[in-house]
Amino acid sequence: MAFSSGMLDCPVRGTMFFVRSPNRPASGGILAYRFEQEDSSVAAGIRRIALQQIDGAIREINRPADDRDAVIHDLRKRCKKLRGLVRLVRPVFDGYADENKAFRDAARALSVARDAEVLRQTYDLLAGIYKRQIDRPALATVRRRLTFRRQEAMRDEDIDERLKAFRGAVIEARKRCQTWRLDADDFDALSGGLGKTYKRARKAMIRARADGTAEAFHDWRKRVKYHWYHARLLSPIWPEPIKAHRKIAHDLGDMLGEYHDLAEFYRILGADPEAYGASKDVEALCGLARERQAVLEARAFLLGERLLAESTGALVGRWATYWNLWREEEKNARASSDAA
Repeated sequence: MAFSSGMLDCPVRGTMFFVRSPNRPASGGILAYRFEQEDSSVAAGIRRIALQQIDGAIREINRPADDRDAVIHDLRKRCKKLRGLVRLVRPVFDGYADENKAFRDAARALSVARDAEVLRQTYDLLAGIYKRQIDRPALATVRRRLTFRRQEAMRDEDIDERLKAFRGAVIEARKRCQTWRLDADDFDALSGGLGKTYKRARKAMIRARADGTAEAFHDWRKRVKYHWYHARLLSPIWPEPIKAHRKIAHDLGDMLGEYHDLAEFYRILGADPEAYGASKDVEALCGLARERQAVLEARAFLLGERLLAESTGALVGRWATYWNLWREEEKNARASSDAA
């Protein structure tokens, strides 16, 4: 991969270190979360993408302190991308278990503050969707107490200290990821992780339909999100069809994410209604949350059947063909360039 010769300034609590930026190719553009034909190997691509996400996380931590919600949200997303990345090569990456745990634990340390903000956002979502069915002034107490809960979480969790610890964790991960090695290359390095994640998504959909529990739907969401990350990583191998597939995975993941947020909303508020307002108001909101879930559930299964229609073997085989043609295209282009 051709990188620019510029260096990236990453201040860390008074310590200055410089890294070659994996985000900027020679053209000066910003690389997306995906493999590139210029990657010399799958392992090289994995290392480049990991560095890109980690360096982005370090920059996010240095954003102004008055935008903590956005920072925490971005950091957690980057950890999920990193977990999706290592999961794609899981069968051929000896460091998978340790790295997956490291990124999971780093994100989990920031979860309470983020979860409190999601409760408030879920209230706003319900108030917007069912605006003709609710009396917003009467529910003002509920939103005010949700806002107070968020403010308390931001204070009680000592966010600055947690962000400092997060910074330290990703800096250590940055050192490790530059030495990551895989036991295979080309699509042999990818097929196992791709197939395992896709197969688990299909099984999780069956369980969600059979069980109907919030836990089953949450597991389905996680599997779909990982498959979405894999589709993003592999999108260049044939952009048009994978773009459509990726969009369905994205939409389904968001739908199941909203379903989970609603489940958490009525679980937390329903456990102690009087802590958030008049019991009848809280119960009405919880009822609307369940009503919205029923709508999402029906839509999710329609999308899921479309996204996960192929057998695991068929999808992996088709994408293997795309990958091989994509790599052959790159070799031919290189040969033409050398001949010229």
